[in-house]
Amino acid sequence: MSKLVFLLLTFFFKFLWAETFLYEEFLTLNNWRPLKFRNITALSRYEILDGGILKASSLGSASAIIYRKSFDAYSYPLLEVRWMVENIYEKGDATSKSGEDFPIRIYIIFEYSPEKSTALKKLKYNFIKKFYGEYPPHSALNYVWASKLNKGSIVTSPYSDSSKTFALQSGSNKVGEWVTENRNIIEDYLSAFGESPPNNASIAIMSDSDNTMEQATAYIDYIKISDD
Repeated sequence: MSKLVFLLLTFFFKFLWAETFLYEEFLTLNNWRPLKFRNITALSRYEILDGGILKASSLGSASAIIYRKSFDAYSYPLLEVRWMVENIYEKGDATSKSGEDFPIRIYIIFEYSPEKSTALKKLKYNFIKKFYGEYPPHSALNYVWASKLNKGSIVTSPYSDSSKTFALQSGSNKVGEWVTENRNIIEDYLSAFGESPPNNASIAIMSDSDNTMEQATAYIDYIKISDD
C-alpha cells in the first residue's frame, strides 16, 4: 500500500467515525432554555436573525441560555465557535466584581460528582443542596471576549475560584470581524485547575453588563462540540 493511499484511508475512516454532540446553526432556540440569576431583574436578550445567526444583547443586564442536554467532556472534548462583537466595555475588568462583564461568553459547566469529591467538599455541597434544592456546579470554564485582559490570559473569576476565565479575544482589535475559536476542553481544564475535570458537562451562552451597566451586542454564527 502506498503512503498516499494509507493517508487517504486514514482520513476517510477518521471522518467516518468522527462524532459530534452539538452543531448549532441557530435556526431556532428550541434546544436552549433561559437561565436567570437571583436578584438580577434586567435580562439580556437572545434572538435569531435571518441566516441562522444568534444575536445576544445586553444593557445593564445579565441572563444566559443553556443547552438542554449535557454531554461527556471526555467523549466530546473539542469546542468550536464562530463569533463577533460590535463593541467592548470601557469599564470591563475580568479581575474585579465591578467589571466582570463580557459582550459574549461561552460557559462549559461541569457537574458536581459526590463520588469524586473530598469529605469537606461533600459537606459544603450537601449544605447548599439542602438550601437551594440542587447541587451547584462543580466548576466552569469561561471563554470570553474580554475588554482589557491580554489575549490568551487565564484568570480566576472574582466571584468563584471554581470558575476560570479564558480571554480568547480581547480589546477592540477585531471588533466587527467574525472570529473562529477552537479549544480542547480537557486540556484547558488541566491548564486552569491542574487536575482532570468531572465527566458530565453542559454549555451555556451569556452576554452580561449588570456590573458595568454598559451596553453590548454580539453574534454567534455557529457552535460545535465534537470529538474531532
